Amino acid sequence: MANIGIIEDNKKIRQLIQRYLDMQDGMDCTVAVESVEEMLEYLESYPKPDVMLMDIQLPGMTGIEGMKIFQEKYPEIEIIMLTVYHDSHKIFDSLKAGASGYLLKHTSLPEIKEAIDLLLSGGAPMSPQIARKVITHFNETGQKQTESNLTAREQDIVNGLVDGLSYKMIADRLSISIDTVRAHIRNMYKKLHVNSKAEVIAKSLRGEL
Repeated sequence: MANIGIIEDNKKIRQLIQRYLDMQDGMDCTVAVESVEEMLEYLESYPKPDVMLMDIQLPGMTGIEGMKIFQEKYPEIEIIMLTVYHDSHKIFDSLKAGASGYLLKHTSLPEIKEAIDLLLSGGAPMSPQIARKVITHFNETGQKQTESNLTAREQDIVNGLVDGLSYKMIADRLSISIDTVRAHIRNMYKKLHVNSKAEVIAKSLRGEL
C-alpha cells in the first residue's frame, strides 16, 4: 500500500485529491495539510508518506523552500510538484531542489494517480508543457555547460513527452524497453540537479543561504 501525502492550501482541491486517491487500489492518502510547517510537524510523530504532492505557493514557507528541508531530513520521500505555475524559473527551481516530477494543476485526477504510479515504478512524471520547457532549458544552457547536454536518445524521449506520449508509447516508438525510458528520464532529472551547483555557490556568495 503506497502512502500518499498532500500539501495544498486550497481546501477544496486538497480534499478532492485526497478523497480520490483514498479510493484507489493500493493507495492510502493519510495526510493532507495546507502548509510545509504542518507537514513537518506531522512527520515528527507519524509514518512518512512514500510520495508527496506539493504546491509551490503556500502560506508560510514556499514549496521550493520546503523541498530543500524534505530532501535533507526525509530524502526517501518522492515529491511531485503540483502547481498552477508553469514559468521556467519556478519549474527549474523545483526540479533542481530535488522534485521527482512536476505536474500542472489542471492535470486530471486519473492523470495524477497515473503519475504517482509512474513514480513508484521508477519513472519521473512530467506534463508535456513542462517537457517543452526542459528542452528549451537544455538548448539554452548546453553551450555553456557541456555536462548538461541531452544525449540524442534523451532528446528523443523528451520529444515523446512533449508529444504527450506515455512511457510505453515512447518505448514502442524508439524500440526500447519501458525501463530504459524510465532510466533516461531519471538521468535527465539528475542533470538538472547538477546544473544547480553553480547557483547554490552564487547564492551563498550573495548571502542568500
